[in-house]
Amino acid sequence: MKFFEEKRREVMKHIEKFMLEKMNEYLKPIDTIWQPSDFLPDASRDTFFSEIKELQESAKGLSYDLVAVLIGDTITEEALPTYESWLTMVEGVSDDEEGGWMKWTRHWTAEENRHGDLLNKYLYLTGRVDMRAMEVSTQYLIADGFDIGTGHDPYRNFIYTSFQELATNVSHRRVASQAKKAGDTLLSKMCGVIAGDEARHAKAYKYFIERTFEVDPNEAMLAFEDMMRKKIVMPAHFLREVGLKIGQTFGHFTDAAQRLGIYTAIDYVDILKELIADWHIASITDLKEDGEKARDYIMALPDRLLRVADRMKNPMLEYKFSWING
Repeated sequence: MKFFEEKRREVMKHIEKFMLEKMNEYLKPIDTIWQPSDFLPDASRDTFFSEIKELQESAKGLSYDLVAVLIGDTITEEALPTYESWLTMVEGVSDDEEGGWMKWTRHWTAEENRHGDLLNKYLYLTGRVDMRAMEVSTQYLIADGFDIGTGHDPYRNFIYTSFQELATNVSHRRVASQAKKAGDTLLSKMCGVIAGDEARHAKAYKYFIERTFEVDPNEAMLAFEDMMRKKIVMPAHFLREVGLKIGQTFGHFTDAAQRLGIYTAIDYVDILKELIADWHIASITDLKEDGEKARDYIMALPDRLLRVADRMKNPMLEYKFSWING
């Protein structure tokens, strides 16, 4: 076990220099990147109350399920302290408090922090949300933590973040599209810029794993197989409302997303296909026998998952969330 940990640390040190070279491409300068106040009504202006009224009128056109999905996405984004503490425990990240990987983690967290901040303020201003109920769910999600099956392994963690950043890009992009159709152009713009951040972050984590495959292909392949056998769980899989047990609300949240086509089983397969293509899984050499078997499993998995997805029925059971007024 110690040998594998040392090997992971060596690989993390190796790809750290590539990360630092690309950091300005994957993360934007703080002074120039968008901030939540760029999109929201300005309380210092005389037009503040008329802008809020306009915002609330536009938000009335959003469907119940879309508001529920938006709230779930917001709570997920606001559980950022969990994600930062998780990344700092990854092998090779916290070796040097002022090192490259800690710098990456802090700057990535700082960019992500804007997402929940923006969406929370928007939801508050709409008047459609029971903010206390939502805040309780957010506090629960942070307090309950999460178990995503990665342990302290950087390979599994970066495979997870590659997948997850792509998934959040899909979700925010689809919410943006449906908000625009419903007449809420402000929400559409907000979710659009958040989706752009997620796409950029996904590109970064995919790049880290691509470099990992170059220097430790067998172990990277085994890590990829392991994560796909476990299935990539969403970071909000412990989501709950007041009075409910851990995870009891998550299924209702994902049902709403599936009904609307915001994030579906097909999207899961499409993301897997993208990772297989971007990491050139089919053409990787220097694999041992277990690595070859792992690659065979990964290459066959999209078709297997598509057959399962084709048999899945769209969830029709509607659920009344405590988060939504009325």
